[in-house]
Amino acid sequence: MTMSMRKTAKSAAGDRPADSGLEILPVAGGLERRQFLRFPSKLYADDPVWVPPLLLEREEHFSTRNPYFQHADVKAWLVRREGRPVGRISAQVDRLHLERYDDATGFFGLLEAEDDPQVFRLLFETAEQWLREQGMRRVRGPFNLSINEECGLLVDGLDTPPVVMMGHARPWYPERVEAQGYSGVQDLLAYHIHTDFSAPPGLDRLAARVASRVRLRPMSRKDFRRDLDIIKDIFEDAWAQNWGFIPFTDEEFATLGKNLKFLVPPEFVRIAEVDGEPAGMMVVFPNLNEAIRDLNGRLLPLGWLKLLWRLKVRGLKSGRVPLMGVRRRFHNSRLGAVLALMMITSLQPEVRKRGMREVEMSWILENNKGMCNIIESLGGRAYKRYRIYQKNL
Repeated sequence: MTMSMRKTAKSAAGDRPADSGLEILPVAGGLERRQFLRFPSKLYADDPVWVPPLLLEREEHFSTRNPYFQHADVKAWLVRREGRPVGRISAQVDRLHLERYDDATGFFGLLEAEDDPQVFRLLFETAEQWLREQGMRRVRGPFNLSINEECGLLVDGLDTPPVVMMGHARPWYPERVEAQGYSGVQDLLAYHIHTDFSAPPGLDRLAARVASRVRLRPMSRKDFRRDLDIIKDIFEDAWAQNWGFIPFTDEEFATLGKNLKFLVPPEFVRIAEVDGEPAGMMVVFPNLNEAIRDLNGRLLPLGWLKLLWRLKVRGLKSGRVPLMGVRRRFHNSRLGAVLALMMITSLQPEVRKRGMREVEMSWILENNKGMCNIIESLGGRAYKRYRIYQKNL
């Protein structure tokens, strides 16, 4: 590591180094990479609801084997004080986003830091400068790394554990981010719902009216590839007008499909057909975080046996709905609402049979009132709020 690759914290008064002992280093490999990936577990060591991610999965996520890197340029930095990690951040330029929106917007993500204004300032100044050098005029985040992965900063609901593929945060983060000139641009909601909910009054009558047109079915083991393509097609159509939407690439969705095949029983998937054509889909993921919470991020020597037993034998008591939607032509229609409710209620006995007692439905755009109303009609409550911030460069 040459001195030209290092940057020392400066004082607010000018170019004189601050008496903080801080240095920021780009993350490539070796020690910096290991410290970057392991830093959250040290930062959250005293947080009783923190779930240490599997280090093997984090290594894969942050490697070029992640298909996100095929269409994005990513840079990451680690801040250390006298050799000890105290903060980290990434910056991303997503070419698919730029092709779709042409708005010169870059992103930040993977933000973690001790409660120190100097650390946050150094992290954001460095990430923002790199984004300017890439021609970006706006920065938005956090995205870890894309909008189709973990996104948003948890600003409400820090007292409950994060579920699979959802983020956690320290209570000082919002204030420190906003102090860098960021303001909220979009809020995302996570709903908690017990699986013993009662269907809304009148649903049976509405469902009976469309029964001759609607068919609900699970995912097919035999035709898994076909059904995976159907889910992707419905997702892209249903979400196309959503704020910030970027479709999965084929490689990204294939990776998701591998996880789905391993983690999700076919009965946890619903594909709704209207007049013989696929019109809606819904997927319930078992909450992997419940299974790994006490593994301290490691599968060896015996963690993998515990994980397999919990997933395949004991079963999990919680889950998450990360994928759900109906085609756009059914949006803002009674049939669209009925399809959503029919998919949810048809999955209820399946998840309960396997011991699942609670589900998180996330994330939902706060201004998606139709979906919010449907979930709330089943007794769901918004128990976590994630905020996406933005700043002009």
